Amino acid sequence: MNVPPIFEKLESAGVLAVVILDDAATAVPLAKALLAGGVNAMELTLRTDAALDALSAIRREVPDMLVGAGTILKPEQVSQVFDRGALFGVSPGLNVRVVETALESGLPFAPGIATPSDIEAAIELGCRHLKFFPAETLGGLSYLRAMSPPYNHLGIKYIPLGGVGAGNLAQYIVDPLIACVGGSWLTPADKIAAKDWKAIEELASQARTTIDTARSK
Repeated sequence: MNVPPIFEKLESAGVLAVVILDDAATAVPLAKALLAGGVNAMELTLRTDAALDALSAIRREVPDMLVGAGTILKPEQVSQVFDRGALFGVSPGLNVRVVETALESGLPFAPGIATPSDIEAAIELGCRHLKFFPAETLGGLSYLRAMSPPYNHLGIKYIPLGGVGAGNLAQYIVDPLIACVGGSWLTPADKIAAKDWKAIEELASQARTTIDTARSK
C-alpha cells in the first residue's frame, strides 16, 4: 500500500506538537515559534471552539507548517477539518465511521490503537499509520514491541502519544516501529497563555536537537 506523502513528511519531521488552543489569535505566532525552533508539524486538537479558526489561520499564514487535526470523534468533523485545509487527521481511538469518512474524503488518517484487535481493525480499514495511545500508560515501547511483530511485515508505523516527552523522546524516535512522536510538552498551556513564544521556540529547538542527535548515531 502506498504511504500518503504527508506521513512521509511527518516521519522526516520526527515530532508532532499536540496543541490545544483557546484563542485562535495565538495560532499563527505559536506555529511560527515552533518552526523557528525546528519543529514543522503540529496537531490542533478539536477540544475548543477556537480549533477550526486556528487551523485555517495556520494554513493561510504559515504554509511551511504541516498542520493536521486531532481529537476527531465524529464523522462530520472530518469534513470540517478537511474544508479548513487539514493535511491529516488523528483520533484517540478507532471509530469505524470516522475512519471510513476520512478515507472516503481523501484525508490521510491515523486512528488510535491500544490492542492487537485495534490494529487488525485499522488494517482492515486500510490504515498503516496508527496512533499508539496512551503510550506510556499502556507500557511504552516494551509493550509496543511485544504487540507489533504479527503486523510488522505489513509496514505498520506508530505515532506514540501520552507520556512521551523530552526525557524519553530519543528512545522512541530511533525505534523502527515509530513514524514520529507526538506530545503537548512542546506547547505548555501556561506558555501559550503568556504568549511566551521564545520559550516555545526553545522547547522546539531542544526537541529538534534530541531527534537529530539520536538519528545520527
